[in-house]
Amino acid sequence: MTEERKPLNFIEQIIEEDLQNGYEREELKFRFPPEPNGYLHIGHASSINLNFGLGLRYNAPVNLRFDDTNPIKEEQEFVDAIKRDVEWLGFKWEKECYASDYFQQLYDWAVAMIKNGDAYVDSQASEQIAQQKGTPTQPGSASPYRDRSVEENLSLFEAMKNGETAEGAHVLRAKIDMASSNMLMRDPVMYRTLHKAHHRTNNDWKIYPMYDWAHGESDFIESVSHSFCTLEFLPHRELYNWFLEKVNQPKQLQPKQREFARRNLSHTIVSKRKLAQLVEKKVVESWDDPRMPTISGLRRRGYTANSIKKFAETIGVGKRENVIDMSHLEFCAREDLNKTASRVMAVLDPLKVVITNYEEGAEEWLEAENNPEDETAGSREVPFSKEIYIEQADFKEEANRKFFRLTLGKEVRLKNAYIIKGESVVKDDDGNIVEVHCTYDPKSKSGSGTEESQRKVKGTLHWVSIPHAVKAEVRLYDRLFTVESPDADKDKKFIDFVNPDSLQTIVGYVEPSLKNAKELEHFQFQRIGYFCADQSTSLEKPVFNRTVSLRDSWVKKSN
Repeated sequence: MTEERKPLNFIEQIIEEDLQNGYEREELKFRFPPEPNGYLHIGHASSINLNFGLGLRYNAPVNLRFDDTNPIKEEQEFVDAIKRDVEWLGFKWEKECYASDYFQQLYDWAVAMIKNGDAYVDSQASEQIAQQKGTPTQPGSASPYRDRSVEENLSLFEAMKNGETAEGAHVLRAKIDMASSNMLMRDPVMYRTLHKAHHRTNNDWKIYPMYDWAHGESDFIESVSHSFCTLEFLPHRELYNWFLEKVNQPKQLQPKQREFARRNLSHTIVSKRKLAQLVEKKVVESWDDPRMPTISGLRRRGYTANSIKKFAETIGVGKRENVIDMSHLEFCAREDLNKTASRVMAVLDPLKVVITNYEEGAEEWLEAENNPEDETAGSREVPFSKEIYIEQADFKEEANRKFFRLTLGKEVRLKNAYIIKGESVVKDDDGNIVEVHCTYDPKSKSGSGTEESQRKVKGTLHWVSIPHAVKAEVRLYDRLFTVESPDADKDKKFIDFVNPDSLQTIVGYVEPSLKNAKELEHFQFQRIGYFCADQSTSLEKPVFNRTVSLRDSWVKKSN
């Protein structure tokens, strides 16, 4: 019986057509080309999954190339974070490349273009150049420097390279067509002067190539066969091809740019510039704050690499932009964590319960299954004693028939332990219940095999033994913004929609096994949600981040 193959997406169809029309499989080569001006976010995960997934499908190399042409915004920190994220997602690149590796070659090609009459140095201010570009319905006008002699252009361009001209005094422009219907073809800027140190080349260069000039040529140098990018670059394709035609002499296999639609995630933003603002304004702690849509933030929050890859796979690639509800990403996390996360007990809003007929000072260790979804996960022991914590919401002094948790005169089962029955309460001077007294059935111990242990009661509660409980800081994260598209309102700033309740920090009590939790170790706090140990956790102060609740609670809140 043959395995059923998934239908091809339109990107894969393009590659298959190219293979039928003369491409050789050995010529296939892909790349993931981030700019190191921030941390990767969930949108990049789709591009990573696409390009590296194609590499796996076609057994083709995939380069990790940093488009590092802007020393003002780029840092080594971002390079390191990007490499860490791609590796964490489980992908391996063929070569680690940098646009800065090709600065000399790009410069030499630019000199050749000047000599061939395809580029010139413009000495106008950027505002003048922008005005002369025209509009989508009106052609642009030529720069007064467009017909400078080759000798003068070469002399000025070399002076720019040597740092002998001021920033902003000159730019190098391609000489194409100021009347083109595509405004990007109206003599685009190829180089600008920046007297800034580069994170790799330091002060070796005083001029830096623009993205459109460097990107396609980097693809060409690396023999990339297919350059996939988001739809915003569709108008750039004509320029991408024009530049390649100028350097592809004699003719070789030329990279093919094709575009796919960006997938936006609800209740967040994926603009690196705006994410940087959140960090700078201290709305969030850092780029890896668990509320951020960065891959580092999602990892710290407790999302697994498998859940992020599953998300990218299920939303697929398309030709139209749309907004994917955050609930879908959360669903992918729950589905993966349900298979892998250990079940443990934690109480986040404690109410003291005293089991009056349990022996004073006695304790026992009860067997608890780690994960019923995984037969190999084994079990552990949890302590039980006369005094335990349960959740405040799990007790009512008076309750109707539909309340299946603890109340006076009714029985519930304690998970992995005994059946208890509410008998009385202790209140403070304000009438608040501070303690519940119960009795337990000593023959009802879970797994003991007695008839009483098989007795059915309608409610089962999680709990922790008070003498053994470990105090922990628990961070309850929620969506960073209160609206689906925070940057869609033209009358307000995106930052106006920050959710004031996106982080609630509380003190909870967890079973003692969690004292030794390791950084990023995942757990299901039973009946509460999925959590992971934060990078700041320690033996002295355990810290846990909520990844997602057990069910989607946002829908209820929104309705």
